[in-house]
Amino acid sequence: MNIYDAAFSALMEQDPRLKKKKAQQLYTDWQARKYTRDAAKPVEQIIVPGRPEKPELVSPQHVKQRKLTSEIGLATLIHAIAHIEFNAINLALDAVYRFRKMPDQYYTDWLQVASEEAYHFSMLSERLQALGYDYGDMPAHNGLWEMCIQTDTDVMIRMALVPRVLEARGLDVTPAMMKKLTSAGDHKTVSILNIILRDEIGHVRIGSHWFKHCCAERDLEPLATFRQLLIDHMNGSLRGPFYKEARLQAGFTEEEMHELEKMLS
Repeated sequence: MNIYDAAFSALMEQDPRLKKKKAQQLYTDWQARKYTRDAAKPVEQIIVPGRPEKPELVSPQHVKQRKLTSEIGLATLIHAIAHIEFNAINLALDAVYRFRKMPDQYYTDWLQVASEEAYHFSMLSERLQALGYDYGDMPAHNGLWEMCIQTDTDVMIRMALVPRVLEARGLDVTPAMMKKLTSAGDHKTVSILNIILRDEIGHVRIGSHWFKHCCAERDLEPLATFRQLLIDHMNGSLRGPFYKEARLQAGFTEEEMHELEKMLS
């Protein structure tokens, strides 16, 4: 069994429940050494990964913000996070499928990420259902996958801009989100977000490790390279404030954090 074919199958799976099962089984079977790495088939560019017909995808400006004091407001927030986690399953699977010249540990790491993202999605979906909603009931945006497409030619750029920018932003905003949910009395969702925050620190740390691995292979200085990639691909624009403690745990250095703070000003 070929890990690239299996990752592609899970990536293109449209049913969220089956995608979750496939992602988690992939990690288990890879650890049990049931897969080979046969890169004979060419890598495809994937404009649209496997996803259900709903949610409807709209621009970020058209995703409604609602107060957490209402049930619909709470469900809207949970749905938005669930959509991020669903996309994150696809992002991790694409990292396995697409980049084929990395050490075995790279595939172990990203299959672990895919499995954990599937678990996060499952928890959030169940929480939504407890409130009387399903994943897909509300519109969502496609920003994470769009960045996946933009970085599909170079593993170093992918590791820099998806885990260390987009997913790291999740580390920054989650504590404030948990505080608001605690004030609203939703301790169940706060418990889920505690698990997600813990795991996402690990996911960003994996991205940091492999970004720096790629820099070392190419004899590039990581900080200067990261700064230049932000300028080239994101016009140097970043959103703050940063959750520095979590970012340091996730593989950012003090020097990097200082540079990121300067880019905010």
